[in-house]
Amino acid sequence: MSRPFEVVREIDLPAAPDDVWTAITAENAAWQFPGMELDPAAASPPEGSPITTWDPPSRLVIRMDAPDGTFNALEYAIEARDGGTAHVRYVHSGILSDEWEDQYDAVGPHTDFYFHTLGQYLEHFRGQRVTYVGQPTSGIEAAPAAAGAPDAMDRLRAALGIAPDAQAGDRVQTSLGAAGPLDGVIDYVTPQFIGLRDDDGLWRFFGRNHFGGVVGMSAHVFRDDVDPVAAEAVLQEWLDGVYA
Repeated sequence: MSRPFEVVREIDLPAAPDDVWTAITAENAAWQFPGMELDPAAASPPEGSPITTWDPPSRLVIRMDAPDGTFNALEYAIEARDGGTAHVRYVHSGILSDEWEDQYDAVGPHTDFYFHTLGQYLEHFRGQRVTYVGQPTSGIEAAPAAAGAPDAMDRLRAALGIAPDAQAGDRVQTSLGAAGPLDGVIDYVTPQFIGLRDDDGLWRFFGRNHFGGVVGMSAHVFRDDVDPVAAEAVLQEWLDGVYA
């Protein structure tokens, strides 16, 4: 049976409304995953797009309907704040399909992680060219069945050298196999998610084993010399090796 839902978040971001608007409409690959890359300065959205409200840089509403009657609606309301910052009120509503329990449990925590990553992008890498490493929407998912076990994130933490009591701001020096060393800081850590930041980018780890899936990862690399296909292959090999 399907189920309606609504997730609401109020977020303060370290950038002006124009920069937040650009990140949301044209730079999704820098903080979430590749999606619609729109012209943020356009007077109106592209014809036939799922955008129902386009009011730069203040309000964006997207609604995507499926033939089975389910839908997803995303609403961003952006307001200027003191010091060149912005406040965003975000509402994600819709109707989830059958087997909605895991979907519903996953929506809120993923929302928090993605918006945190948006803040990291705006603070540390704003406007830089990005290479997204991973498949659109899903990133890189570990193949072995052990990546879906209850202790899968514990194994990932051990592979990354992250202590059980680690906190945001702690330094991390680890190796991602053939992808090379990672020397940076923890910028986000919960039982379900880990975010690492180094000088080159943002490394995101998703404990989707908590939501009926397997552990996955993605990378937002702010360099011009990255081959995304080759980078995905070596990171896939490393992640699979964690659970071999």
